[in-house]
Amino acid sequence: MQVLQVQMEVGADPAEVGRARRWARSRLAGSGIGADEPLAETLILLISELVTNAVVHTGCPAVLRMLLPGAGPVRVEVADVSARPPRRRHAEGEDTGGRGLELVDGLADRWGWQRDGAGKRIWCEVDRRAACWTGAFEPQHAATNRA
Repeated sequence: MQVLQVQMEVGADPAEVGRARRWARSRLAGSGIGADEPLAETLILLISELVTNAVVHTGCPAVLRMLLPGAGPVRVEVADVSARPPRRRHAEGEDTGGRGLELVDGLADRWGWQRDGAGKRIWCEVDRRAACWTGAFEPQHAATNRA
């Protein structure tokens, strides 16, 4: 099975999150995942959360990588040079932040992190083969999209 691997460097500026979303959307379309598919919307949201975490919480540049197989799970990775592990926060009511990793946990089939040189790599996967996959914006998602 051939896997298309694409990556971009992300600067340590919150404005880079929008650029990462636009870049990812164009790469997904080039891999045969339509921009209006629930899978694409879910992946863009996951990318947005992971890149935001890297840029905002570390203040360091990062590298966004997508592995796009013809079939099977799509993998998103964000590597940064901060050795500080990701920390799950619990947002309260009107909080405007603190939900990033909760969203990743709820939307991805699998996710995790690992040390990578002096820094770390946070990754997530969405299994596009699953017959019951409905996407983040479908009501059945939470009940059917868990590994």
